[in-house]
Amino acid sequence: MFTVFVLVQVQQLLANTGLLLGSQNVSQFVQSAYTACVSAEMVAEFGCQLVIVGHSERRHYTAENSAKAVMRIKRAADAGITPIYCIGETQSEHAVGDAKQVIKAPLLALLDLGKASLEKVKSFGLVIAYEPVSAIGTEQAATPAIAQNMYAFIRVLLAKHDVVFAEKTRIIYGSSVTPDNAKALFTMPDIDGGLVGRASLNAASFATVCAAVDGQQDASTHE
Repeated sequence: MFTVFVLVQVQQLLANTGLLLGSQNVSQFVQSAYTACVSAEMVAEFGCQLVIVGHSERRHYTAENSAKAVMRIKRAADAGITPIYCIGETQSEHAVGDAKQVIKAPLLALLDLGKASLEKVKSFGLVIAYEPVSAIGTEQAATPAIAQNMYAFIRVLLAKHDVVFAEKTRIIYGSSVTPDNAKALFTMPDIDGGLVGRASLNAASFATVCAAVDGQQDASTHE
């Protein structure tokens, strides 16, 4: 219930601001008697339009696999919420050259969701957050070139399923975005923004990161 209480407070603070409200998780179950689970319906009732699904910490600490994460995506779409689907490889997986295979698996799990459910996901939009796990909280983000290579791979994989879906899906970077690296990351052609953690706790740092995103949007508009 604490999560719901916080959502209510934030919803009130964001009223008439133009900012979207999101939740850090949602249950994979339909609304029923699942103690300690916050259903997608309940999250939507409190005005959430976004929800983070499959974050690396949940995968690591709660053994959340892609099958569970995809069910959460389905519940979110059923409730009219846009999911932010987190995928990424560990340092050891990256070191042995398995990064693309690691992130391919959860994407294929999503694409295997079923035609009706996947069409609903498409209708409400999908955000994919690529987060190389070894970089989270370290202030050592992936280099822009490495990140772009992974993002291009994700975009191509989605395009093999549906070109329009690939073009409309926002793919954002989610590991150690800082004021120092934000501009370099966001200039990459396939990186559409950031899932910002530590830098968002400092208002000045977060404002600098947001300015980097706004600057790239302005540049693309002028082109």
